Amino acid sequence: MAWEWQDRDTVVAPQINAEGLHVYPFDPLLPLDVLFFRYHGYPQCRSTRHDYFEVFYLKSGEILLEVQSRQILMRADDLLVMGSNLMHRILEYRGARCSSVMTVFLPELIRNDSPAEAAEYLMPFLAQDESFPLVIPSETGVPARVMRLMVQIHNELAARDRLSVLAAKTCLKTLLLLIARHYPAQPGGRRIFAWKQRDLARLRPLFEYLDGHYAEPVTLVEAARIVHISKPSFVRFFKRVTGQSFIAYLNQFRVAKAQELLAASGKSIAEIGQEVGFCDQSYFGALFRRMVHLSPKEYRVRLDAGAPRVTGLAGKRPRNK
Repeated sequence: MAWEWQDRDTVVAPQINAEGLHVYPFDPLLPLDVLFFRYHGYPQCRSTRHDYFEVFYLKSGEILLEVQSRQILMRADDLLVMGSNLMHRILEYRGARCSSVMTVFLPELIRNDSPAEAAEYLMPFLAQDESFPLVIPSETGVPARVMRLMVQIHNELAARDRLSVLAAKTCLKTLLLLIARHYPAQPGGRRIFAWKQRDLARLRPLFEYLDGHYAEPVTLVEAARIVHISKPSFVRFFKRVTGQSFIAYLNQFRVAKAQELLAASGKSIAEIGQEVGFCDQSYFGALFRRMVHLSPKEYRVRLDAGAPRVTGLAGKRPRNK
């Protein structure tokens, strides 16, 4: 299958909003994609961040990155792991032909299965601060293995059937596992991962509670009680560990459960809203639309119709040879 190369600056720059947030047009049914970019001239995109997580493989050339207040040089075959909190941009392209392959995905795609397990997969993205070693060098062997999985994800997504979707998600988890295993093995990563593991262990009883009680009212006070800290401390602690507020996390978890029920059951939308913990149906519908970019009814229709995916920064799919 041929890769459809796009000009990164021409495509990305118009999609950065006034707040500096790049908004990616994911398919609501599967927020995962693989992109192929070429670079030339002088970088046009301003500093940005995004809600999705990004794994960036530099296929050829060199680029100079600015991440917050530091500069990072990437060489061919290096891998960049980028979460959602750090502002970043490309300062300079070096070499006649720079190109990259990127996997982008919303973390909810992983969190939907198991909150506690997802935290392990997503640790390298959640642990990031200004000093975090974002680049995995080519000599570790990890980037080449990740690149092969990116290509496999790309091929599975093009097939569009249910087994291919499952295969793409499985490849993504394998890719994330490779990255997660890399960091604790590095001198700079051991310390970061040690304290992150301690934090996650403290939240694990809450994650286990949510698995069985997400349909019930769960207040901040109750959540703080489960992890044995005060409410103000819990608010700060949960945001630091997961990268989002507890209320946002709970709402996303409930909406993900609603997506599962819409796909697997014939229950009415009102019944499903109640079953996942939303008493107010209009609020459920509005929240679902905001997160999924479709109403619950539209989501179910798309699933039933087996609608083709509409993805890619330019709304295109790669062409077959």
